[in-house]
Amino acid sequence: MSKISKEALNAINKKSGKHLTDGNVKKLASTVKPSTLQSETELRKLIKQVSTMAKVPVSEATINEIIGAVKKSGMNPSNMEALMKLMMKK
Repeated sequence: MSKISKEALNAINKKSGKHLTDGNVKKLASTVKPSTLQSETELRKLIKQVSTMAKVPVSEATINEIIGAVKKSGMNPSNMEALMKLMMKK
């Protein structure tokens, strides 16, 4: 798994108003498999886990937007930092 940059983590913490540690994010990211981003059910589950971890509610509409953006992006499943940045834009 790639290291999450401090800039990305700081941006997430600033936007969410919460304090997530590199360890929290790595622990969650270690459960993500390449198939996670291919399965809408698994991706939905991941988004909800991130929402719970950050204590930031995410509406169904936003979840659907994130899923659509991930599918359109063709994102590399091993690049969690890119996924986190994408999710924070929503």
